[in-house]
Amino acid sequence: MHKRFLLLILLLSTCICQAQNQAAPDTNWIRENYIKTEQYITMRDGVKLFTAIYAPRDSSQAYPILMQRTPYSVRPYGVNKYRRSLGPNVYLMREKYIFVYQDARGRYKSEGTFREMTPAIEKKSGNKDVDESSDTYDTIEWLLKNTKNNGKVGQSGISFPGFYSSAALPDAHPALKAVSPQAPMSDEFIGDDCYHNGAFFLMDNFGFYSGFDGPKSADGENYKSFFNAEYKDAYKYFLDFGPLKKANTDAYFSDPNSIWRQTVAHPVYDEFWESRNIKKHLKNIKPAVLVVGGWFDAEDLYGALKTYAAIEKQTPGNNNRLVMGPWTHGGWAAPQWKSFAQYDFGGDLNKYFQEEIETKFFNFYLKGKGSSDQPEVTVYETGSNQWKNYDVWPPKNSEPTTYYLNAKGSLTAAKPNAKKGETAYESDPANPVPYTSVTGSRRNNAYMAEDQRFASKRPDVLSFQTDSLTSNVTLTGEIIANLMVSTTGSDADFIVKVIDVWPANTSVPGAKEGDKAVDMSGYQQMVRAEVLRGKFRNSFSKPEPFTKDKVEKVTVKLNETAHTFKKGHRIMVQIQSSWFPLVDRNPQKFLNIFEASESDFQKSKITIHHNAQYSSSILLPVLK
Repeated sequence: MHKRFLLLILLLSTCICQAQNQAAPDTNWIRENYIKTEQYITMRDGVKLFTAIYAPRDSSQAYPILMQRTPYSVRPYGVNKYRRSLGPNVYLMREKYIFVYQDARGRYKSEGTFREMTPAIEKKSGNKDVDESSDTYDTIEWLLKNTKNNGKVGQSGISFPGFYSSAALPDAHPALKAVSPQAPMSDEFIGDDCYHNGAFFLMDNFGFYSGFDGPKSADGENYKSFFNAEYKDAYKYFLDFGPLKKANTDAYFSDPNSIWRQTVAHPVYDEFWESRNIKKHLKNIKPAVLVVGGWFDAEDLYGALKTYAAIEKQTPGNNNRLVMGPWTHGGWAAPQWKSFAQYDFGGDLNKYFQEEIETKFFNFYLKGKGSSDQPEVTVYETGSNQWKNYDVWPPKNSEPTTYYLNAKGSLTAAKPNAKKGETAYESDPANPVPYTSVTGSRRNNAYMAEDQRFASKRPDVLSFQTDSLTSNVTLTGEIIANLMVSTTGSDADFIVKVIDVWPANTSVPGAKEGDKAVDMSGYQQMVRAEVLRGKFRNSFSKPEPFTKDKVEKVTVKLNETAHTFKKGHRIMVQIQSSWFPLVDRNPQKFLNIFEASESDFQKSKITIHHNAQYSSSILLPVLK
């Protein structure tokens, strides 16, 4: 089961739990307080989109509209069948809005043809030029004329609905006053969902597209999976599966027009991906924007950070805010969030976010209620475990600081001065490094904060670490690794991890009240990690093979972070060339991997150079 399906389950269970925990809103409460109607709304090109509208029964006043557009269904269908909750959170549901849910074009009961991350059209020449911005505009226009509203509209959504929220911003309807893209997809080749820096995220995409994109039922209420893959050990399953060209057969993704087939048919950054990059269209944005993301979001951490950055860069004088917390994908919508992995946050972070940030944002811009004094940037700093506010992101006093990889696995501020210095490992596609120590059929959601000692014990994983820190070191911003490498193969992946190494005789409280303390002695807590497919080291659109044993620079950009390494801890950098089955196996041979045969997969000797001439380093954003 894929991340986005899991998100739906999370949100549904969230609504139930919120209703139970806060002793009111549930299906019966909603039925008593809202009237549901269903409507096909006609777009400018004649296509009709299925829309469910929940309006307050109290018609003594006009209400603002708060909408979500989704490819994941607005069910339950039928005017007498009600959702278990409305809106992004229970506080907004109690506030009373006109809540609108719409099946996106081509999905479920809506007409038209679905396109994943529909390319935006900046200069529309007629009614046939439609995109998500125009569909949102036309929907708002109909709603303004056919509901008892106050003339103000908001939009929000997580993940794919987050993309629809972002896509509503260009050429937005004048009535669209407040938009919150949450974990929005932004660029699926560079950092979201499908690929990361050209490396294919196998486990997630295989599971997701098998069900998302199958044949639609006649009534439009369900989709049939292409196939059902059942396994308990994902590592073994995908290793036994072999080369991925097997997936493009009748036994798996049989439809040549399926999204999986489209995705693997474009293994370089071509027009297909460029046209789906929403970031470049986020200019001249008029609505107030609240971008939300999670530091442990395995799907769209990149999307949240880069959506905010794109608006900042391309819309001078914007009304744009960023909130980043210690959440997984959509975790801020859960009933509570007190801990994650081995982190104990000391209280419920979600009540604060939902009540003090999200609800106040929509209330102010759509109801004129309260104030708009939310800081420009609100981030949760892990390690120190506290919220921090900034006027700009990254903070002005975040200073890029170079740490060099040195001999004997050391990481220092001093550049190597030795004429020779290198560390090598053998990367074997038949024995790839697992991304997690946990055996299971689904992605281990905690892998982004997992103890990396299972990896550091392997001969094909290199570790470099500082001495024990004499004072706290806080990172706030993007991390960039500049590696000087050589390989015996013509391609290779490079995974770089930044790790917080805990000192001896330390522990943290158990995840739940009454649990025993967790021993953290020597714990290698992952802070941030990313992968680059080596053939894209100079260009994502024009891949290049490596020349055997030639030393070349490979730059790996890791997503931003806000983390404090405490006094007595160490900063560690790990380097490896596989991350399986999170990322597909690189044959370590320059070719289209989706057309590779078993015989193409080969062992390679990979060398990381750290000497006076070829100095590998990592640039850390140290807060001064």
